[in-house]
Order: sequence, then C-alpha cells, then structure tokens
Amino acid sequence: MAPASVVEAQMKAMSPEEMKKGMEPWMAWFKKYGKSIVDNGNMVGNGMNFTKTSSSKGKSEVAGYSIVQADDMEGVKAIIANHPHYMMPKASIEVLEIMPMM
Repeated sequence: MAPASVVEAQMKAMSPEEMKKGMEPWMAWFKKYGKSIVDNGNMVGNGMNFTKTSSSKGKSEVAGYSIVQADDMEGVKAIIANHPHYMMPKASIEVLEIMPMM
C-alpha cells in the first residue's frame, strides 16, 4: 500500500485531464467485476488513533478501500489480480474478511 499522504500528493499534482485518464483503469475494473463489488469504496486518510484517554496521529498506510464479495480468498485473489492499485510503485492490497455477527 502506498501511504495516503503519497497518494494525496500525487493526486494534487495531476491536471483534471490526467485525473480522468487515471480513473479509466478503475472504471474498467468496476465494470468488469461489478457483480462482485459490494461497495466501490473511496480514498481514506488523515487517520487518528484513539484510546479511552488519548489520541494520536494514525499509523495506517491504508489509502482506500473497496468491498468485494467472493466465495473464498481464491475468489478475491482472482478479482484483484489486475487491480488498478497495482499501477502504483510498491503497491499492495490487504484483504480483510468481514466476519458474520451471530
């Protein structure tokens, strides 16, 4: 994952035309896997870490999220195999399972 601050800086440096062109792979990915995408997601940043008595700047490097649905992690792996996030240098995607409540 690229830190949110890096992603934000890259986006601020882009022209509207560059931004539109940069979104094309994302739109193609959303279209291709639309049935499996529960929530397209969004960028995140400016995190804070809270305890009961204090707060501090967050340490997460998560820059965005999407929610996908698959039968298992192999299914998720297939969905994200050509994810547009991988266009960024040293990019990675962390996958977390939403656990059902009883």
